Amino acid sequence: MDTIVDGIGLALSWQALLAIVAGLAAGQVLGAIPGLTASMAVAILIPYTYYFSPWVGIPMLIAMFKGALFGGSISAVLLRTPGTPAAAATVADGHALAMQGKGGKALNMALYASVFGDTFSDICLIFAAGALALIAVRFGPPEYALLIIFSLLTLGSLSGREVWKGLASALVGLLLATVGFDPMEGTERLTFGFLSLLDGFQLIPVLIGLLAVSEILIQLEKPAAELALKALVPSGRPEDSRVSWAEFRSQMPVLVKSSILGTLIGAMPGLGATVAAFLAYNEAQRASPHPERFGTGVLEGVSAPESANNAVSGANLIPLLAFGIPGDVAAALILGAFMIQGITPGPLVFRENPVEIYAIFASLIIANLLNLVIGKGLIYTAVGALKIPKRLLFPAVLVLAVAGSYAIRGSSFDVVVVVGFGILGYVLTKLNVPLVPLIIGFILGPILEVALRRTLILVSPEDNWLMYFASRPIFLVLFVVLAVLGGLLLRRRSEMIGIERHPEVERPSE
Repeated sequence: MDTIVDGIGLALSWQALLAIVAGLAAGQVLGAIPGLTASMAVAILIPYTYYFSPWVGIPMLIAMFKGALFGGSISAVLLRTPGTPAAAATVADGHALAMQGKGGKALNMALYASVFGDTFSDICLIFAAGALALIAVRFGPPEYALLIIFSLLTLGSLSGREVWKGLASALVGLLLATVGFDPMEGTERLTFGFLSLLDGFQLIPVLIGLLAVSEILIQLEKPAAELALKALVPSGRPEDSRVSWAEFRSQMPVLVKSSILGTLIGAMPGLGATVAAFLAYNEAQRASPHPERFGTGVLEGVSAPESANNAVSGANLIPLLAFGIPGDVAAALILGAFMIQGITPGPLVFRENPVEIYAIFASLIIANLLNLVIGKGLIYTAVGALKIPKRLLFPAVLVLAVAGSYAIRGSSFDVVVVVGFGILGYVLTKLNVPLVPLIIGFILGPILEVALRRTLILVSPEDNWLMYFASRPIFLVLFVVLAVLGGLLLRRRSEMIGIERHPEVERPSE
């Protein structure tokens, strides 16, 4: 107990508090700029942590990561351009709410969900790191492959009445993810002789093109008189700029479920915040009594991905501290900061550096509270900045999108990718083909391919496939759970299609 008290005392020192505030503010601003990812923000700050004590430098890094995850939702909601890949799932319903004059409500919901997911995963990290890490390390290639395939199938089937369009969109995303080097053999694929395609399509230019540029092209079709109006006009009603207690309470089931999912995803090495956000959005849509409303501006479409992607920020420290295994790129960068400070994460870290670890734990909770305060100020500023005409906003967004995509690698080819995927997104939108399955297929494609091919390597032709999978209890449990969820999904979809065809039939009660 003395060690815990000492750690909390260090976390409450003015140096630690100042570092957390600086990290949060910088992270929120950098996260709101398209092209600057949360991991990139952390990487920028790492060299400076060498000059600080562990309970100052490392919390500053983690605070920047937390701030960047929320900051990405600001541009996602207001500009339909995710500041970070983890905010891409927030675009559909967040921007739809903003276009209805409810941008303040969407951003406040994103902030509350971010803080909720952050705090949930931090509590799990503090009290259940060992148990969650043991579950996470038991996930192998077969389990990853099964989870991703189920996610793609369910999302594709929920994307509109025409199921084939959603599934085709997901398949296009998987196909685009194969461009570049083969991850297992290192051979070229689908490059057509272009050296710029050897590394494949970068995620940020693809997201900016599909979501931002395509929206700009659609908006440019509108009359000049409409373009002279303000970009986002608040409704003027106070209830549209805030989240009431009743609304927040109605989101609790989604927040808890998405935070649990984000914590589990964050504890699994190799997935990260982007995957957690889309899986949580997918699950919220699947479990909703009205899945057809997603994408039109529902709070669940904001609270689910934001609570899930922020839950990763604490959960990715679980395998790092318990086993010394970083869960994603940001955790790997934080591992580097630990090593710089002379702390080796792993089973012995709580015995060798207990005060520093408990100081970092206390800083996580403090950072969440300060994130809520600083985020409120940023929301007010961001909403006010968009009271400008569309004809001025859209060129500025286009310049910002191009600059953000170029800044990643300093490559002019990424600018071409932005334009190309912008045209593709425009065409698909005109054909009523959903873009979300394509984006998820593109993000999960490399993970799915590696998982499937590693599974094939693990099971030799002489082995019995059924016996191999039967020997993996985690796979069997996951298969049964997903099969039950799939059955419920098919039943729900058949009910909703029946209601659409026969509107005189009473809708199922909430």
